[in-house]
Parts: sequence; structure tokens; C-alpha cells
Amino acid sequence: MIRQFAPEDFEEIVEIEEEAFSDHNSLVYMSFYEMVGEGFLVAEDYGKVVGYVVGYRSSENEGHIFSVGVKEEYRGRGIGTKLIHSICDIFVANRLKYAILEVRSSNIRAQKLYRSIGFVPCWTEKKYYSDGEDGIIMKMNLNTYRLLISKQKYFQSVYSDNEFLTTFKNPISYYP
Repeated sequence: MIRQFAPEDFEEIVEIEEEAFSDHNSLVYMSFYEMVGEGFLVAEDYGKVVGYVVGYRSSENEGHIFSVGVKEEYRGRGIGTKLIHSICDIFVANRLKYAILEVRSSNIRAQKLYRSIGFVPCWTEKKYYSDGEDGIIMKMNLNTYRLLISKQKYFQSVYSDNEFLTTFKNPISYYP
């Protein structure tokens, strides 16, 4: 289940953040909660927080996904995908045109996930991270995303029993 972050989730968010990232300041998440309430979401499994996403409006037309994290033992179950879809849905509801994020050049798994949702690599920021690693800036057109999601939901509801069309239940991407 995806829901809004609540202050009592803070300790679990810090644990996930420390497990997943080496260079974030955990205390920044309480500031995000105060600044971007609706853009701070958590994934819950039987009452336990197992993932989170933080996103905010970074300009008139753009939403920035600041951070996505999933507990290690829950990775590969689609939780990150659901979190990213949820924050992108908020961006669409707020009439933003683009979503942007950064990813470590070594994090191939995350890059693959972002591409499957519709993000494309735009440029590389040399020595973006505090340890000197490059960051890849990825961007997605939310108008295209909105169309793809509406088609997926349509096919999922109309053809849910048709084996040929079950692939529409997963994210569709026109990008390699």
C-alpha cells in the first residue's frame, strides 16, 4: 500500500535511507515532510514501512524526484515502480510537464527501472556525488507518461483475462 508519510514513519525512513545511500543526510527528510507534504510517500507492507519516495515541484513545469528507497529484502517486488508511479501521478495532477531525477552511473539496476517507466538519460554530471561518482540526469515527459498509463489502465480493465494483452499490466516504455 502506498500512502502519505507521517512523522511516526521517520525512524523507518532513516533506516531505509541509511541502508540504501551513503551520502544523504537523514534529517533532511523531516524538512521535506514540512515542505512537500503530499510529495512524500511511503510503501507499507503489513504495517511496516518498506520504501519511500520524495518528490517536489522544482520549477513551473517540472517535478524533481529527490529520493527513492526500498528496503533491501523488498527490492525486486515492484515497490520502487509503484512509488515512482505514485509520485508521477501527483506531478500529473499538479499539471507538471516533466519529471527529473539523478542516478549514480554505477546503479544500473535503478537506471533500468527508470527507463522501464519512461525516463530517458539526458546528460551526465561529472563528480555529482560527494564520493566523486558521476550522476546521470534522467527526464520523462509526463504528457507521454499520462497517455501510457491511461492506456494501461484501459487495457487492464477491459482485457484483464486475455493472456495476449496481460503485458499491458506492466509499465510500457518506448525507450530502450
